[in-house]
Amino acid sequence: MKGRYVSVVPLEAERHGPDLWDALGGAEHAALWDWLAGGPFPQRPPFDEQLLAKQTSKDRTYFALLDTSGCAQGHACYLRDDKDNRVIEVGDILYGPALQRTCAATEAMYLMARNVFEEMRYRRYEWKCNALNHPSRRAAERLGFTYEGTFRQHMIVKDANRDTAWFSMLDSEWPARKAAFEAWLDPSNFDENGRQRSPLNR
Repeated sequence: MKGRYVSVVPLEAERHGPDLWDALGGAEHAALWDWLAGGPFPQRPPFDEQLLAKQTSKDRTYFALLDTSGCAQGHACYLRDDKDNRVIEVGDILYGPALQRTCAATEAMYLMARNVFEEMRYRRYEWKCNALNHPSRRAAERLGFTYEGTFRQHMIVKDANRDTAWFSMLDSEWPARKAAFEAWLDPSNFDENGRQRSPLNR
């Protein structure tokens, strides 16, 4: 999945590991892992082990997110792939500092959604997060997912209770979502200083 600002490619632990370590690993990036089940990874060997586990996962499909120079700046995955009902979830989204709040970050989610609806021909695309993770909730709504409710005491993550907020996007909604993404991502939407002229509207 190749866009103007980012490429979404199958995760390869050996190939992408050095870049992802720089972007996501070490004590200086510990806070990036606060809302995820794994991490943080102060040391390199455990970080590499979890990348290899992600690459070889049988029930998740992981992608590295590459900037225009080909450097991996984060990762995301498809999970809970229900082929019979044509439903899938996006998750384990982790952006390094260089990717956060950029056109590339938004475009990565656009490319993954477009793939779900136009190539895979799925009916429903899901986003779930810790109900206390307000940045993730805001991101889901900005990207066009609809809040459906909260599953109380859904999980135990890092020895703490997790209530899970559920969001979805449907195939019938995708044409309008796609138009909004493409209008926002168009270079004409940004001034000479890179500031958006119009926000991403659903």
